[in-house]
Amino acid sequence: MSSSEAALPAFTLRQLAYLTAAADEGTIAAAAAALRISPSAMSDAITELETVMGEQLCIRRRAHGLTLTPVGEHLLRHARRILAEAEELSRMIGGNGRLAGPIVVGCYPTLAPTVFPPLLQDFAALHPEIELSIKEATQDQLADDLTSGRIDVAVVYDMLLPAHAHRARLYELRAHALFAAGHPLASRAEVRLEELGELDMVLLDAQPSSEHTLSLFAEHGLVPKIRHRTASYEVVRTLVARGLGYGILVSRVANPNSNEGLPLVSKSIAPAVRPVGVSMIWAPDRPLPARTHALIEFAQGVNWPATDL
Repeated sequence: MSSSEAALPAFTLRQLAYLTAAADEGTIAAAAAALRISPSAMSDAITELETVMGEQLCIRRRAHGLTLTPVGEHLLRHARRILAEAEELSRMIGGNGRLAGPIVVGCYPTLAPTVFPPLLQDFAALHPEIELSIKEATQDQLADDLTSGRIDVAVVYDMLLPAHAHRARLYELRAHALFAAGHPLASRAEVRLEELGELDMVLLDAQPSSEHTLSLFAEHGLVPKIRHRTASYEVVRTLVARGLGYGILVSRVANPNSNEGLPLVSKSIAPAVRPVGVSMIWAPDRPLPARTHALIEFAQGVNWPATDL
């Protein structure tokens, strides 16, 4: 046997792909359906991979799905890199020199109206062969999706992020107080946290927004009076416009009215609150294809909103 033959791996890319799909979907049946193969073919391929590796990679229980062993988890991380590199090699060799292929971009919902339009229109116009798709989710879900490979990058607030995530800062925003147009504080140039602490609040109750808002008060020994909680940015604006409390938001919209057409007023907070960064993040344990590098560079060059509007 020659040295080159001895260096050939005993496993196949197909086996790695089947294990990865099974880990992502949680069951052999769901993964097989996603890849349009029979469950028995997928199960056999994973068994063959275990035989080649000489290790049990997963535990299969009919009622509980598939769970990776510690060795399986370790192999999965390497499998994702190998499969990504194989896909990129295939595109480079068989392509026409232009960037192509899919990119899935995740985004925190309140940032989506600002972030998605330039990516879906301007970046897509520059690279028409890149298939850009989007997903909105909470930051903890986006972190899980990055780890599993379900999304390629995510645009999030630079708070409560995975410590290992790679990131590129895009822009910064500063929290502001939101009032109905007829509110007594709506005519002020700015409002103080001490004044707000005595009033009813409509809290955007979604992480990391809620933690950030509450921390602004906690830093000054204050506790806000929360009258209503909602996970919806637009519901906050609607309730505030009806006079049911004030809101504290970070993202801004150009429309000064609520969904019902009632006027809203934004005011700066004193003492000045620290700005919140908005970043694009990605997983460090997978190689970035050239198309994803291009997206990150494009996002860094966009004329995003200024810190104070």
